[in-house]
Amino acid sequence: MANKEVRTRFAPSPTGYMHVGNLRTALYAYLIAKNNGGTFILRIEDTDQGRKVEGAVDIVYDTLKQTGLLWDEGPDVGGPAGPYIQSERMDMYKQYAMRLVEEGSAYLCFCEKEEGAAKPDAPSRYDGRCRELAKEEIESNLLSGRPYVIRQKMPREGSTTFFDAVYGDITVDNLELEDQVLIKSDSMPTYNFANVVDDHLMGITHVVRGNEYLSSSPKYNLLYGAFGWEVPAYIHCAPVMKNQTEKLSKRHGDASFQDLIEKGYLTGAILNYVALLGWSPGGEEEIFTLGELTEAFDLKGLSKSPAIFDTLKLNHINAEWIRRLTPGQFHDIALPWLKKAISRDIDTPLLASLLQARCEFLSDLPEKVDFFDSLPDYDTGLYVHKKMKTTKESSLAALQEILPVLESLAQWDNAAIHGALFSLIEKLGVKNGEILWPLRTALSGKAVTPGGGVELAALLGREESLARIKDGIKRLG
Repeated sequence: MANKEVRTRFAPSPTGYMHVGNLRTALYAYLIAKNNGGTFILRIEDTDQGRKVEGAVDIVYDTLKQTGLLWDEGPDVGGPAGPYIQSERMDMYKQYAMRLVEEGSAYLCFCEKEEGAAKPDAPSRYDGRCRELAKEEIESNLLSGRPYVIRQKMPREGSTTFFDAVYGDITVDNLELEDQVLIKSDSMPTYNFANVVDDHLMGITHVVRGNEYLSSSPKYNLLYGAFGWEVPAYIHCAPVMKNQTEKLSKRHGDASFQDLIEKGYLTGAILNYVALLGWSPGGEEEIFTLGELTEAFDLKGLSKSPAIFDTLKLNHINAEWIRRLTPGQFHDIALPWLKKAISRDIDTPLLASLLQARCEFLSDLPEKVDFFDSLPDYDTGLYVHKKMKTTKESSLAALQEILPVLESLAQWDNAAIHGALFSLIEKLGVKNGEILWPLRTALSGKAVTPGGGVELAALLGREESLARIKDGIKRLG
């Protein structure tokens, strides 16, 4: 396989949103292809129409486009109509299954669901009673219109071994393999069968999927062998866990890509973090763009151990991404979030410049700036600060000194306010905090703010700032 073009695929079932595990599978498949100059394919595996969720396919398309994981081929490359759709390829699957029947690797099974089932105290599996039906009995059942499924005929002796890039050689006793259904009674292919046929027809060389499919891999390999097809390389990834015992799960409402975007995480940061869930770049660097991930990705860095979804680590990586934005870039992405909390006219570029170093994710911005629209009803104990050496009494005196100084300013901007306040500090012979902490408290009613008293006064404007200082004097007096 070394000389062949590397071809990978992301093959989701449209059963809901794109959770983190789905996105990681797509990312690793993309990186393997692109790191080797190969082709990345998207295939929607929707043979189980009963589980299909309305809008799920659009979610897949939108997520891959937003993250830059664009597929390379299909009926519509990167387009809204989508790539390969299994439900549009139905005619051929049964033909391939009948080929296996003719060659003795599969058989028609006419059992009802309860027939051939295991005894209550035995493992749940089909007992294979239709494996060796006489030709006459098969023909009679077909003539009578009796429904049937097509089952794969598993070997009853020996074992099947396959190699996985993460877990190494894995051997399974063939007696453990049930005669799996390939074509259901409604002529629809099962997921496992359609998956193998399509992977072969699309020339997939590397299959990336979760390690829950390890037990199915021998069945896939026996199908490849029955057809005489080459087996792809397997990369089974350890699960992403919400904690030490529970997997991330769509069913339990765990974070999807869309959820993380709505919470204010950057697309690049999410992709960066997801790459590190089970993969190590082998160095100290952990901040990567998609292009840098493509260069750095190596299968040797994949881990057998489950990865814990650590929100604190995601927050750290997202904060690093925010720090690396230009001021203009941060302003543009922060502005919609700022407008959720601030209706007054305000210098948003100045405010964004104060917030950029203090922001972990965008959804915490409204809470950081909500005091600009209206002053909260704060406790005057906020004026007491041990490090700043302020008390309620000293804060009252400070505000009484600040008010006439700011009222006398001919020009109201950051430079003028800064100059006036620091002249006052020098005149009074006090520490900066003894003046600036009471001012910040009076202007914001909060212990933590973007910027100090000078910047807040400049942002709030003359009228509002003076009104809030007077309010502070009244509260303290």
